[in-house]
Amino acid sequence: MLPEPVATTVSDEVPGRPPQRGLAHALHVPRNVKIGAIVGIGLAVVAYAFRVLELFGPFVGTREYPVLGPEGWFAVLAFVLASSTALLVASLLTLASAYRLVKDM
Repeated sequence: MLPEPVATTVSDEVPGRPPQRGLAHALHVPRNVKIGAIVGIGLAVVAYAFRVLELFGPFVGTREYPVLGPEGWFAVLAFVLASSTALLVASLLTLASAYRLVKDM
């Protein structure tokens, strides 16, 4: 006669600690990321338009832009500007949320 198997459940959560997604929700991280992405993309579009469409007139000096041409290189730079601005804005908003949470405690 074999002993009956004991039913066990495995949980990903550590006992005595709140769930991980609770912190992100309390700090409003999804909202902050959306706002950061909107600000970053908006800034990149404006910078790209001013540079490539020459809204303030032609820029002084001539340069050569290999492979992609000026529009391609400025599109790459606009992507870098958008992603770094989005990260900065989301980080600052999350820090502000954390400060408010700590202040309320």
